[in-house]
Amino acid sequence: MRLGINFGYQDWGAGLANAVSMAQEADRLGFHSVWTAEAYGTDAITPLTWMMAHTENINCGSAIMQMPARTPAMTAMTAATLDTMSGSRFLLGLGLSGPQVVEGWHGQPYGKPLARTREYVEIVRKILAREAPLEHHGSQYNIPYTGADATGLGKPLKLIVHPQRADIPIYLASIGPKNVELTAEIANGWLPIFFSPYRFKESYGSAIDAGFAKAGGDKSLANFDVAPTVSVILGDDVDTLRGFIKPMVALYVGGMGARGKNFYNDLACRYGFEAAAKEIQDLYLDGKKKEATAAVPDELVDEIALIGPKERIADRLEAWRESGITTMILGAQQPEVLRVMAELVL
Repeated sequence: MRLGINFGYQDWGAGLANAVSMAQEADRLGFHSVWTAEAYGTDAITPLTWMMAHTENINCGSAIMQMPARTPAMTAMTAATLDTMSGSRFLLGLGLSGPQVVEGWHGQPYGKPLARTREYVEIVRKILAREAPLEHHGSQYNIPYTGADATGLGKPLKLIVHPQRADIPIYLASIGPKNVELTAEIANGWLPIFFSPYRFKESYGSAIDAGFAKAGGDKSLANFDVAPTVSVILGDDVDTLRGFIKPMVALYVGGMGARGKNFYNDLACRYGFEAAAKEIQDLYLDGKKKEATAAVPDELVDEIALIGPKERIADRLEAWRESGITTMILGAQQPEVLRVMAELVL
C-alpha cells in the first residue's frame, strides 16, 4: 500500500507555505503522490503546479479537475503541459461534480454523466496519443463543431506539442455503482470519497468486477489504483477528533445535493446508516448545521477515518491493508501524521 497526501480545496494564501513544506516532507519520506482539489473557490491546477516546482520525485495529481469547467481539449493541453514540465509526474484526476455545481456554478447542463465521462476520457486520450487530428462526434461532444450555428471553418487539429507520455494515468472520482463500474472500465485509477474498508466488496465489488469485464484483457485490481482519501488525525481524545471529521460528513451527506439527489447521502445509506443519513439531511437542509453535525454517527466516522493515538491508528490500519486499496491518500494537516504513517505503512 502506497501513501499520498491530499490538500483538498482551501484558501491558498495563508496555507500555501505549510502545504509546500508538507509536500516536501512527503517527497522525502517516499510518498507516492500529492493531490489538490477544487470546488467553487481556488482551482486545482495552480497550487498543484506550485507543488511540482517545489518537489523532486513525488507524483502530483488533481483530485479532481471538474470536467464541466474545461473542454476535453483544454484538459489534455493542461495534462500534457504539466507532465512535460514535471518530468512525467502528473496524474490526471477527473470528476463531473454534482448538479448544484455543474449547473449552478459552471452554467453547464448536468445531462448524462456516464455518457459525458466516457466521451470526455476518450477525447483526452485521443489528443494525447496524437495518432490523428481530433475528430469526435458523439452524443455529448461534437468536434469539430458542426451545429446549426457553426461557421463551417472548424477543422480537425492535432496537439502541437509531443507529450512526455501519451498514456498519462487517468483517475476518476465516482461513488455511484454505475459510475464506479465505468471507472473500472475506462480509467487507470479510482478516487473514492468516504471510503469504508469494511464495506469495499459488498458496496463496490460487483461494480468493479463488471467494469473490468467490460474492459477486457488482463485488467484487475493488480493494475488498477484504488486510491481513497482518508482523513487522518493524531491525538489522544478520540471523541474530540471525531468532532473535526463530522462537519465535513454533515456537509456532504446533508448539504451536497437535494433530497432524492445526493450521491453522498445515498452512499451513507448503502453503508447501513439510512436513518442517520435522513436525519442529517433534514437538519442540514433546514439550516440546522450544528444539529446535523451532531447527528453524524461515531461509527460512520470510525469507518472512514483514522483518528486517535498512534497505537489506535496502527490497530485500525490493518483493515485498510486487507481491503485491497493500493494508495491511501491522507487528508492530513499535521506534519507528524506524515512521519507516523510512513513508519506504519512504508
